[in-house]
Amino acid sequence: MAAPVDGRFDVSDGLTQLGRQTPLPDSPEAAVLEVVANPHPGTTYLVRFAAPEFTSLCPITGQPDFAHLVIDYVPAASLVESKSLKLFLGSFRNHGAFHEDCTVGIGKRLVEACKPVWLRIGGYWYPRGGIPIDVFWQTGTPPEGLWLPDQGVPGYRGRG
Repeated sequence: MAAPVDGRFDVSDGLTQLGRQTPLPDSPEAAVLEVVANPHPGTTYLVRFAAPEFTSLCPITGQPDFAHLVIDYVPAASLVESKSLKLFLGSFRNHGAFHEDCTVGIGKRLVEACKPVWLRIGGYWYPRGGIPIDVFWQTGTPPEGLWLPDQGVPGYRGRG
């Protein structure tokens, strides 16, 4: 895990993607999620990633599926390095999986990588066949005292 030195991170300290030209991984399984040291361990705070243009493929038809993902987590010892997260999410562009598998699978991979105190993911999927599918997963009860804002994604009629 990369650690800050005088408030800065040295990319030679275990990070293989940040600060380097890195191709999009061929698959989510091939993607590497990297972490860095949390500069405020022991402090309860929320980190939010929003990916409003997430894409994957329907595993049956091969047609593209689109979602607005919102990932909230309370870090423990480490933070998710954002470039590695972007590459991981981008690796789903040619990956066939149902909405539920993508959403929950992303959440579980993040938990495995950064071992947060708590994590939730909302997958707000755009309609295919006339039905939007929203998928939500979290690791448990949010920590006491956490400021947990609404994920801010309106019901489908308000998305377009």
